[in-house]
Parts: sequence; C-alpha cells; structure tokens
Amino acid sequence: MSGSIALVDVCGGNLRSVVRALEAAGGSVVVTSDPEVVRKADKVVVPGQGAFGTFAAGARDARGLGEALREVIARGTPFFGICLGMQVLFDDSEEQGPIAGLGFIAGHVVKFRVNDPKLKVPHIGWNSITRSHDREPLLEGLGDEPYAYFDHSYYAVPSDPSVIALACDYGGTFCAAVRKDNLFACQFHPEKSQRVGLTILRNFVRSGVEKA
Repeated sequence: MSGSIALVDVCGGNLRSVVRALEAAGGSVVVTSDPEVVRKADKVVVPGQGAFGTFAAGARDARGLGEALREVIARGTPFFGICLGMQVLFDDSEEQGPIAGLGFIAGHVVKFRVNDPKLKVPHIGWNSITRSHDREPLLEGLGDEPYAYFDHSYYAVPSDPSVIALACDYGGTFCAAVRKDNLFACQFHPEKSQRVGLTILRNFVRSGVEKA
C-alpha cells in the first residue's frame, strides 16, 4: 500500500500536472499548505514551483511549513523533491540571495554560466540523464538512454559527490538528481518527462524512498 502523499504547496502555484502524474503512478495525493497534514503524511513531495527566495519566505511564515518539513525529513519520512524542491534541500542558493536553504544536503545552488552561445539560460528542454551508480531503486526500469525534461537557471553542487544519483551535461556536467538517506530529489520535472518521469514516480509511490 502506497499510503498518503502530501504535495506541499509553499509558493501558491498550479500543481495540477504533478497531482495527475502522481495519481497516474498510483498515489493518493493531497495538496496542502497545512504543516499538520505534512507531518501526518506517509510520503512528502515538494514540487518545482516559484523561486528560491519565495520558497524560503513561505517556509518561514506563520504556518510553520518549514519546521514541518524539517521534522518529517529528520525522522525519515520518504521525501521526493522536484526542481526547486531539490534545490531547497541544500545549504544555500545564489537565486535572490544568497539565501539559506533547509541544509539537509551540504552544498550550494548556483546559476548556469555557460560559454557556448548555442546554449541558452534558462536550460529548457529534453536532455539525456546518466546514472552515477546502480544502487538507486527509484531508477529501476529507466532503460539505457533515458531523457528527462528540464526547465531551470540554477543547479545544485553537492559537497559530497556520492549523493549524486543522476548527472546531465549542459555546457558541462551538473547534478540532475540526488539521494541521501530518505531523500530523493531531481532537477528535472518528472511530471513532464513522460515514460521516464512516470517510472520514477511509480517507483516512489510503490516502494517509497528507502534509506541508503
């Protein structure tokens, strides 16, 4: 049984595409800004909506969402972050900052600085993703040459390369997904990545994020 999934709405965006993808993967989803709902959920997903500073402000407000996220992550609740939902796990970001993140993964979020005039920022579109190791259960069934859909101007640089689960090349190699204990997060958008994204979400819904 997959259990309840809290899709955390911090920035007040339209999350319908993420809901549809999680439901297609077999999940029972509730979109919430209520910290108590987050605390009680079996799994937590933070989507890629808004900017880093907007998220940080929303997480600090009177609702206490930031504290609820810290609590559920610290106690081992399976967590899935998407795009911004991955970046906020790190120490800080250059976007609208520097601004402090949640600090669960050591490292920084930096802006793309590409020298190739053919490569535009933001990085938008389909790119191949490469596994950093074969131990990640959420990546089972992706096939030999998976492609995912990206839409971002910033990317995370982990201090410990061993947390990198997927990499991508865009004017240089960057971190496309991370795994640390009960945390799995990706820079791309699985809800827009068709078969690849649905496979990853289905693995998350069915088995959760197991500790490494």
